[in-house]
Amino acid sequence: MQESYKYRGKRAKLIDHLRSKGITDEAVLEAMLKIPRHDFVEGAFQDQAYEDKALPIRAGQTISQPFTVAYQTQMMGLSRGMKVLEIGTGSGYQAAVLCEMGMKVFSIERSQTLHEEAKECLTALGYEPYLKCGDGSLGWKLYQPFQRILVTAASPDIPEPLKQQLDIGGKLIIPVGGRDSQLMTVVTRSSADRFEVQSYQRFSFVPLIGAHGWED
Repeated sequence: MQESYKYRGKRAKLIDHLRSKGITDEAVLEAMLKIPRHDFVEGAFQDQAYEDKALPIRAGQTISQPFTVAYQTQMMGLSRGMKVLEIGTGSGYQAAVLCEMGMKVFSIERSQTLHEEAKECLTALGYEPYLKCGDGSLGWKLYQPFQRILVTAASPDIPEPLKQQLDIGGKLIIPVGGRDSQLMTVVTRSSADRFEVQSYQRFSFVPLIGAHGWED
């Protein structure tokens, strides 16, 4: 993993940019300042790693725009030590942010290629989330309940298994809508059978493929 003053300077500028766009959670900003995002992208795109845009990765997927990562992470209202399930490991960058913030991270990725590459990258950087290759729309029943669940792909609806794997008082953050545009949605479990749903800003994510997402 290569680091340089060039990348550190670009990271600092990115953090200033995120602040200007309304990211106020200092724990999120501090984590993103420390993490070498360029290690999570293909070599040809490394010089663009600290621009505020999504970049292509393997398996036809993308590493999310830094603002999107910061926005979703901030929405979770995290406290150190929380148990967080991420749906869509992708490059592993979001999992790294959560680990850097001191969360107990569980992450599921559908693509075997991405799962293996993310594991290699995260391990090299010293992060040790629980990783699984499988259908993220089903959640990870073995380790339920989770205090937070973060979905980094677009779903046509709110997957029922993810709702049921939330702890009481837990929150699920998920982009819900069509394939081209979704509303960031927060589901809060207030009791065993009661869920509160709120929708926020519009985004565009790659589709969540699975039994409770889109068909492949």
